[in-house]
Order: sequence, then C-alpha cells, then structure tokens
Amino acid sequence: MSLAVESPLQSSSSGEDFAAFLDSELDLASSKSSPNEENVKNDEEIDLQERRSKRQKLEGFDTLEDLETETLVEPIEEHIGTSTAGKYVICPPHPGFFKGLCIRCGQIEEDGSGVAFGYIHKYLKLGNVEIERLRGADLKNLLHKKKLILILDLDHTLLNSTCFADITSDEEYLFRQIDGMKDDPDRSLFRLDTMHMLTKLRPFVHNFLKEASSFCEMYIYTMAERSYAMEIAKLLDPDKVYFESKVITQSDCTQRHQKGLDVILGAESLVVILDDTEAVWHRHKDNLIQMERYHFFASSCRQFGFNAKSLSQLMKDERESDGALATVLKILKRTHQMFFDPDIASDVSTRDVRPLLKGIRREILQGCRIVFSQVFPSKSPAQDHPIWKMAERLGATCYTEVDPSVTHVISTDTGTQKAHWAAQKKKFLVSPHWIEASNFLWQRQKEEDFPISNPRSRNS
Repeated sequence: MSLAVESPLQSSSSGEDFAAFLDSELDLASSKSSPNEENVKNDEEIDLQERRSKRQKLEGFDTLEDLETETLVEPIEEHIGTSTAGKYVICPPHPGFFKGLCIRCGQIEEDGSGVAFGYIHKYLKLGNVEIERLRGADLKNLLHKKKLILILDLDHTLLNSTCFADITSDEEYLFRQIDGMKDDPDRSLFRLDTMHMLTKLRPFVHNFLKEASSFCEMYIYTMAERSYAMEIAKLLDPDKVYFESKVITQSDCTQRHQKGLDVILGAESLVVILDDTEAVWHRHKDNLIQMERYHFFASSCRQFGFNAKSLSQLMKDERESDGALATVLKILKRTHQMFFDPDIASDVSTRDVRPLLKGIRREILQGCRIVFSQVFPSKSPAQDHPIWKMAERLGATCYTEVDPSVTHVISTDTGTQKAHWAAQKKKFLVSPHWIEASNFLWQRQKEEDFPISNPRSRNS
C-alpha cells in the first residue's frame, strides 16, 4: 500500500520538518487544555520540557524515508501532549513505535507490544489497532482501484539461483553465455558476483509481473536474507514500479520457519499467494496457489532429491507460452474477474478470494472417482496422504476399494489387483504424477501422458 495516502506531511522532506510538525501538534493540543490558573505556569514549563525532550528523541529521523513512517498514523490531537494538573497524558492505545518511541505521543515503549514492519523501516513497529485501521483503508483503496493483493515467493517460483561452487562441469557453458549476453536487455541469466551466485529468471516472468501489476498490488515474500532479496528485486523490478519497499524477508517473519500475513498491511480476503512450498503457509493455505518448482540448475535437483538432469544440463527451459507463470496468470485473471464481477449482487467489500480459488480448483478433477493402489504405505490412513488430499481439493472423490463407479486407478505398479481390474474394466490407469500435473497446470491432463512403468508386485 502507499504509505503517503493519508499523510499530514505530504511535502515534508527532513527530520527538522518532522520535529516542527510534532511541535505544532503539541502546541495545538496544549491550547485545548484548560488548567486552573494557579497551575498555568507550571503546566507551561512541563509542556515545554516535554516538547524539548520529544524533539531530542525524534530528531534522530533521517530523511524522507524516516518521515514516511509518520504517514502511517492519523493524528489524534486530543491525546497529544495535553497537560492536566502537572500530569502528561499519553495516547491510548499507542498506534506504533519508531526507535522505541510512540509515533504519536513520544512515550518510550515498555511492553514490547506491536508488530515489527522492518521492511518498511527497520525501526518501525505498529499496534494492532493501527494495523487494522491501515488494512481497512487499504481495502477501500484497492477495491476502488479494482485490485487484489499478490504475494510472490522468489526461489523456485519466479527464479532459480545457485552458488558458483555448485555449478557442474556440464553447466560451465553458462558463464560463457552470460558474458555474451551482458548488453541484452531481455536476458534472463545473471551473474551476481557479490553473492557468488548465478540466477536464472523463470520464462515469462517480466510479462507476468507487468500484466499482474495492472490488477494486483504485489509483494515479494521470501525466506531468504534481505541482502539477497534486494539484489533479486533489482533484476525483477529495476525501475521500482512493482514492489517499491514491499520486499519481505526472513527477518520480517513473526514465526520461525513460517510465513504469515500478519506483516501485510492488506485485507486477507484480497490476498493470493504464489509459492512452491505449502508448508510455510500453514495459516493461509486457502490463499495459496502452489507453484511447480523451477529446477533450472543441477543443484536445485540435488537439493530436492531428483535423480534427473536439470534444465540447464539439458540445455532446455520452460516454454513462455504455456509454462508455469503463463498458466497461473490465467488463473489470477479469472479470480480477479470473478471477484469484481458487477453482476454479483453482494457488496464487493464482503467478497473473498479464498472460496473463489477453492471453487476454481475443484473444477479440475470434478466427476473423477479415484482409487489408489500402492501409492502410500498400507499401515497409514489413506485419507491423510498428501496425494489423496490433493485429489480431493481438485474435486475428485477418493475411495479405498474399487466399484463400478470408479473412473481412475492411481498406481505406481501395473501388477496390482486393482491395476488389473482397471485394465479389464477399461478404466483409466495412471501414475500419481497425473494428479500432480493437473494440480500445477490447473487443468485435467491427458491420462495417456501418464502411464505406469516398472511393475513390481502382485498385491492390492
């Protein structure tokens, strides 16, 4: 969201301007108080001391970057610097803190409350009331602009990176390729010498960001360190038109090994998340579109245990026209169209992207009745296995035993009894990859493209 939307300091550009603003607010608030005449002199001295103290504390603001944090807070004049019988009144509750001082009244933070928004400014923390106010304002603003919120992971979602030391002998050609592409504005392979890394952008990423930005406000959200994330943001958004300061990294997370929307100043009902890792979004799975991982470098395949050559080793890449980003862009556009559909009677402010995503996803395998055979251990409940849950999310109905209504047998072995039954009854017999591909491509895949190989047993 724009931090300058509700700013009382639209033209300010220095710490001195901010201190002057604070002084004027204190003067205005003090003029509203009505102390007894005998205490006027004492109160004026107290006010002057408080003002000087606050000014000294807050003159540590740097330039406009520091000033922008003030724009987060609506001034509540009746709580600023008022004196009553020699007692200084603080604001209830504090909207937030900057360098440990309340943004509004200047009181020192004591209880450690509030959420840190280090990606906006390293010293900024906001209270729950102020966060909800900002989210409400942002909701109105985005609904007016007819925009959703799009959260984008980096590694394996928009790109793939590898360390120089992990480059294999059959990937050495990449260094020569980079040298020959230095002046190509459309290049997608980069050498980050300060990071000792190579980075490959996913095909279609620039077109994706350009189109998505027209109907989404976008954030980067990665578990990587900030130094790496900012280098990648320069590659994705060199002109700073998509993300501005909205780059959230590992240090901004409020729970270890988890990403959360608590550090997003936007309504959850508008949020769509693109990430290759479902586990880090435990609290927000309904907002998530899980991306197929982009394994360009050999190190990426090794990291995830794939015993296969990477795209770089094969000297191949995803197609731009129907790759992962082109596919998901269509889903985002459809979700946006459904959310802002003028023919829907409900108030747009009450709508939610989560049931829309759920409904679109359930269309993919709707009408499919599935039985699994030797796909997961027999001792564990079938209903708890990820592939079973995935099939149900895609709209399929899953069973443990065959019957005439079954349309598909999913197996890793053509020699099982259920596989034989499928062959005899002319049912579809496919590998589990059929479900996974349908999930990532958001479309039911052709069953003949997913045959079963390597028969191993004659059971179940």
